[in-house]
Amino acid sequence: MRYDDPWYDALASGWGESAGAGGGAGAGAAVPLSAAEAGRTERADAAADVYLQVQRSAAFQEVRSRYRRFVMPACVGFFAWYVGYVVAATTAPGLMARPVAGAVNVAMVAGLGQFLTTFLLTWAYARHARLRRDRAALELRWDTQELTRGIRGGAS
Repeated sequence: MRYDDPWYDALASGWGESAGAGGGAGAGAAVPLSAAEAGRTERADAAADVYLQVQRSAAFQEVRSRYRRFVMPACVGFFAWYVGYVVAATTAPGLMARPVAGAVNVAMVAGLGQFLTTFLLTWAYARHARLRRDRAALELRWDTQELTRGIRGGAS
């Protein structure tokens, strides 16, 4: 069973267009496209238009907005917590060495807090994605596949 992927033979933007494909063709020489290559190029252009249309849609922008509203504050907060730990460890060794319980000091508690917040942040991210973005992203993916189905249907 063959899977027709409209992006499989498409060149990355700017890669190979000006180099010339033929052995005797000079650099920058125009190389005529065969009918199959022309069809593939048209399908790739049509697929690119579909993806640009989806990217400009309000639904896509809402998914991106929801992602950013969670990720940006979470990254800033976690980075500040990490930098605060490192700065405190280097500039206030007396504070970090203060015992909390037995041989456990403030630095150990803060270090374990780093691990704990990593796991909590991972859990919060997965929960946020599941509750606020996954359904909308899946609907966008479905819509995109529906829009590109006609483009792929023309492939041989």
